Amino acid sequence: MEKTEATKKIGYHLERTTRIVKLGYLQAFAQLGVDITPEQWVMLDSLYQRNGQSQTELAGDSYKNAPTVSRIIDLLEKKGLVERQRFANDRRRYKIFLTKKGQATVEKVQPAVATLREQGWQELTDEDYSNFLRILNQIFENLQAGS
Repeated sequence: MEKTEATKKIGYHLERTTRIVKLGYLQAFAQLGVDITPEQWVMLDSLYQRNGQSQTELAGDSYKNAPTVSRIIDLLEKKGLVERQRFANDRRRYKIFLTKKGQATVEKVQPAVATLREQGWQELTDEDYSNFLRILNQIFENLQAGS
């Protein structure tokens, strides 16, 4: 495939889009009076889908390294949104659980997140979405294979 100027600047386009998406999330959370960041939302949403994950599982799901996940969990714990519980057979590891406040926070934020997703996909088809995911996954695989 011939590389055009647009494909050569994929990092620029990804970063620009990521920044506007994160800004949208921050604004939506602020309007709801919810003190979380998009990175914290990823952890909360993952736990809402599958509560009681280990920090390692959360890191794998979010593609964040262990120290970053630990820092995010520390912040969420201080806010009363998650709690750590030790594994019964390994006192060095923890499972992370949403608290009632954490679950309520996720449920409060979910409609705004759904609205943001719908807004982002306006004028795009299901086929566009499938192609977008296919392309992003291929770029990911290409770069992961090279590292």
